[in-house]
Amino acid sequence: MANTINEAAIKKLKLIITVVDRAKAEFYVDVFSQFEVNFHMVTGGKGTANSDIVDMLGLNINKAVILSVVREDLVDPIMKCLDTKFKTVRNGKGIAVAVPLSGVIGINMYQFLSNNKQGREE
Repeated sequence: MANTINEAAIKKLKLIITVVDRAKAEFYVDVFSQFEVNFHMVTGGKGTANSDIVDMLGLNINKAVILSVVREDLVDPIMKCLDTKFKTVRNGKGIAVAVPLSGVIGINMYQFLSNNKQGREE
């Protein structure tokens, strides 16, 4: 039996790019997991300020960039949660932006990325 997805069940996907201190990367991946986000990629990042300014201000330029694919309907709740965490978690400041994904190839890939269990064979 072929996998089919009900057209009404299809939701657009977005990529949320989150930049936080490396020490907080695992914490923020756990935050995304609360929203049943299946795909994250964490990579290192480095700030752009020169070393004299960094030393003078005592800034931490070791950043983690978290790329998360989420359903469009989850973007607002996730962004609100991130905003709250950025304001309340000690040393948990960061930035986040969501950008649309123009396409995903394959039903199984879409189902995985959107956490859509409908249409999967038991």
